[in-house]
Amino acid sequence: MTRKASTPGNDQPQAKARLAEIVREYGPFAGVDQVAGVTHDGQRVWAATGARLIAFDPTSGEQTRALDCPCDAGTAFDGTHLYQIAEQRIDKIDPASGKVLASIPAPGHGNDSGMAWAEGSLWVGQHRDRKIHQIDPATGAILRTIESNRFVTGVTWVDGELWHGTWEGDESEIRRVDPASGAVLERLEMPPGINVSGLESDGAGLFYCGGGGSGKVRAVRRPKAAG
Repeated sequence: MTRKASTPGNDQPQAKARLAEIVREYGPFAGVDQVAGVTHDGQRVWAATGARLIAFDPTSGEQTRALDCPCDAGTAFDGTHLYQIAEQRIDKIDPASGKVLASIPAPGHGNDSGMAWAEGSLWVGQHRDRKIHQIDPATGAILRTIESNRFVTGVTWVDGELWHGTWEGDESEIRRVDPASGAVLERLEMPPGINVSGLESDGAGLFYCGGGGSGKVRAVRRPKAAG
């Protein structure tokens, strides 16, 4: 059964935006002219670049791995496997060999954006539909839907908080939203011309953000929780 969260109204109070603190930039990498999805496997950052998934060491910035596979949108890691949106499907990938172990339909049928793993589910952004779907990683069935009031690019969960990236026109933000209501709780505003095409937390104090056509990945400071 699909559960639908309430839609945030346009008259709902918005959290005041703060300027995002960009800690570091990575890339552009050789042969890479775009970065879509990003994820973090506990040691390395993975970035989807269209035809290759690349991994780099966030300390040195050096590229350490490359897997040849279609990867035009969100990327996620469940602790063992990579999940990668490839047009209208989501591939489950062995990161050691690059072999695709299984595939499920993507909920947006090609209009999907960011993706994250949390609580045994995949969470998939729907860019222009302004939604985030929780889906079953084995079947692709939609378990519930969270409405946003902005385009959704990257998606990540960290310490029970749901964050997503936005990119409309030349403006991008990283937003924390209430997973029950979709209400915007925090807003980190990226500098003009710097966009967020994918989003993942390192599980601690940083977000990694895909930089779209810049071919870069940027590390952004995650705000400390109040209290």
